[in-house]
Amino acid sequence: MKLFGKNHIIISIITFVILFLMNYIGNDLPDKLQRAILTALAGVIGLSIGLVILNKGKNDNNPPQNFD
Repeated sequence: MKLFGKNHIIISIITFVILFLMNYIGNDLPDKLQRAILTALAGVIGLSIGLVILNKGKNDNNPPQNFD
């Protein structure tokens, strides 16, 4: 998956919506909107970092020697 491509944007939006709704609906504290937004943003940032790490190893023509 290309980072910041069409698929990445769609998955990020779906992740944001799911995390936001899970935190907003299930929270009774007065600052539930801020907590839900920050948690959802942290989830999307974590997803993006994971994809950067995953894509870093793809198309590598020089794998480490004697990996075993």
